[in-house]
Amino acid sequence: MNQIPTPISNRSHRRALWLTLALLAVASLLLFFIPAFVIRPFTHQSARGLSLAIAVKRIAPALTLVTLAAIVLLAWRLWTASSKLLRASLVLPLLLAAASTVMVRQNYFEWMFNPIAAAGFIPSADAHLADKEMVMAVRIGPQARAYPIVQMAYHHILNDTVNGEPIVVTY
Repeated sequence: MNQIPTPISNRSHRRALWLTLALLAVASLLLFFIPAFVIRPFTHQSARGLSLAIAVKRIAPALTLVTLAAIVLLAWRLWTASSKLLRASLVLPLLLAAASTVMVRQNYFEWMFNPIAAAGFIPSADAHLADKEMVMAVRIGPQARAYPIVQMAYHHILNDTVNGEPIVVTY
């Protein structure tokens, strides 16, 4: 007596589930990598690219949860119909989706920019800057400070005190 195969035992159906699983894992990774790749220091960023990155960054937390849930369901479905070797390969998409789900909730842009803990200054007579090097200058009362844009572009923020006044310098 011939048995009618269940949908999961159908080879083409299983392939479709594996393909869907792989596409969901890639989508989850893209939700993390698109903003991380587009919004980088010292690289050109177009208005269109930034708009895309910000839009993806906004929706990524919800979408990564959805993709993770779908991957868990697909993995469960495939687990029951797969050999031990194929079961082991289910771990990778699960880990990638879980990592993306966590990473989109992190402010990894702060990791790119290291605030300056304590500024070091030299007298202006000892400063040797190239002719085209730009600085941000602050004068409060008789005291003045100059902050090289090259350094501020990397660090982005500096806490300082000028003439007894605490200030935050940012670029």
